[in-house]
Amino acid sequence: MFTGIVTDLGTVRSVEPAGEGRDLRIVVATAWDTGGIALGASVACNGCCLTVVETGEGTLAFNASAETLAKTTIGRWRPGTLVNLERALRLGEELGGHLVQGHVDGVGAIAAVAPEGGSLRVRIRPPPHLMPFIAPKGSVAVDGVSLTVNDVDADAFGVNIIPHTARATALGRVKPGDPVNIEVDLVARYLARLLDARNGP
Repeated sequence: MFTGIVTDLGTVRSVEPAGEGRDLRIVVATAWDTGGIALGASVACNGCCLTVVETGEGTLAFNASAETLAKTTIGRWRPGTLVNLERALRLGEELGGHLVQGHVDGVGAIAAVAPEGGSLRVRIRPPPHLMPFIAPKGSVAVDGVSLTVNDVDADAFGVNIIPHTARATALGRVKPGDPVNIEVDLVARYLARLLDARNGP
């Protein structure tokens, strides 16, 4: 479980095939003290929960399965790609964003980016099946960043990226057409499932 509060902006160092299938081994450079990160630890990488399979001085290695590559933006990563990183939440820690599982629901696209005061106004077009889960003033995780939805129309929603978030995450560098991982709010997901069950046959 995560909160959508990014604590490091990592950089992909290498992307290589892992095994005989379509899986990839990805090494990410980080400013974290990797000596304190155990093998098997969960790390949200642009919102996707990945397992640490190796640590080095200033680096973390992950394996991404074919399923993960098909459902997220990870298959597009190359050396130099910036990655929003967040370690798993521990019980008793401050919940600064909202509850994020690290299970990407779909890949959306940046529709527009415009300055608004000192912030960025960003419009995001998610896959159509995710629109019912996104509501004004609700929460959404975009590339692992907890954001408040400002407005919603038929096929897109708007968010503001404040200067701190723009500096601390890769969202400050997005441009129209860029793909982004989207995870809808956990409460919205289960509420919709409950309503479906109640309205079913």
